Amino acid sequence: MIGRDALRRRAGDQRAGPVAGAAGREARHAARLEGRRDVTGYGGMAVVAGVAAALLVLFLVVPLMALVVRTADEGRGLTPATRQTLREALTLSLLTSGITLAIVLLLGTPLAYLLARRRFRGVRLVDTLVDLPMVLPPAVAGLALLMAFGRRGLVGRWLDEVGVTVGFTTAAVVLAQVFVAVPFYVRAAKGGFARVDRDLEEAAADLGASPAAVFRTVTLPLARPGLTAGAVLAWARALGEFGATLMFAGSFPGRTQTMPLAVYGRYNAGDLQSALLLSLVLLASSLLVLLGVRLVGGRSGDLTP
Repeated sequence: MIGRDALRRRAGDQRAGPVAGAAGREARHAARLEGRRDVTGYGGMAVVAGVAAALLVLFLVVPLMALVVRTADEGRGLTPATRQTLREALTLSLLTSGITLAIVLLLGTPLAYLLARRRFRGVRLVDTLVDLPMVLPPAVAGLALLMAFGRRGLVGRWLDEVGVTVGFTTAAVVLAQVFVAVPFYVRAAKGGFARVDRDLEEAAADLGASPAAVFRTVTLPLARPGLTAGAVLAWARALGEFGATLMFAGSFPGRTQTMPLAVYGRYNAGDLQSALLLSLVLLASSLLVLLGVRLVGGRSGDLTP
């Protein structure tokens, strides 16, 4: 294991001159900013910005509070049907989102590293394709998956000939989740790899570490905040996926009906109580996920050089 302090000392020796000059310029610039007075009316602008921000935050909070309050008003305990729906949908959601996360980590980490560190022909096209599912309407994504992996799809017809069916199965749920979740992980992981100090990696190599050892002991630990945040966001996106799953996998209880689809199904069936309870479970899980991401982001300063 290569000592972090030794790497920092070696890297610091390599860049002491340029860093000292840059630090001096930054200090002088900060001193000039501190000496300025508020003579441009920024105080009034701050008040206007504060009011606008408060209105927007209130708009975001009210629907969430309404969901909680209405669930409490409608809450008459879990009926056997609601309990069964919750158990089946939650189990399926956790199972498929866990498999999705494993696939995203396994395939997305090398891709993020290449996009952050390598320049090759077509890199911008690959970067754009990775981002595309983030802006593509979920229904379009589901239809595209169906046209690719359905029984008559571009790939699905070949799979069907050997007896493999993908569409409207649990495997289709996983594929839909992977399709929409990959960009969230790759974006965050790419940023994590890009923020790793190259001087520390070069210092580790100078101390005799192999490329694999440098990646394992230096690059990955320093990029971990970005990787962790991306993994959490990808898992949350997979857990909340609705449109692509509905188009490509359908909504069959116990097989393809995840939590979002169960909420939609219960509401359409006139069972508002079950829909509210399921929604509250998703709301609580989403809140916990975001709090976890914030905690990881708050500690990232201690993990990066």
